[in-house]
Amino acid sequence: MNILLKTLAFSALAVISGQTAAVAQEEQEKPDMMEIAETEADRLQGLLDLEDWQVFYVDSTLKHDFPAMNEELMGLQASKVSNMSLYINVQDKWMERIDSTYRTIFTEEQWNAYLKNGAAKQQKAREKRKQKAIEAEQKLREKLEKM
Repeated sequence: MNILLKTLAFSALAVISGQTAAVAQEEQEKPDMMEIAETEADRLQGLLDLEDWQVFYVDSTLKHDFPAMNEELMGLQASKVSNMSLYINVQDKWMERIDSTYRTIFTEEQWNAYLKNGAAKQQKAREKRKQKAIEAEQKLREKLEKM
């Protein structure tokens, strides 16, 4: 009987510690928006040779916009939205806002370097998605008008 109790107690401790480890691992895997913002600000500082005041504004922008975007995405997820284009639209909206803010922070040379390092390609992809959505909406309106 004593061995059975010890075995049960050990099993219970193993399950509890396993659950605790799983929760800790899950929390560790979730991206910390503030950490991501700081990392991106540091990356841009090195890439574009930003002044301290520019890094401050980039960091502040990202620390506001990343969590706001994440909150909006989590709202879609909580509503059980399965249409991926809605998630992409939210990301595009926030990334356009970030780029718009960057445009006011960066000098012309820094902005051009930012575009050359991938931002132009991302902007082009967002514009293409936006145009596709507009065209799809126009086709739908035409189809509804014919009915």
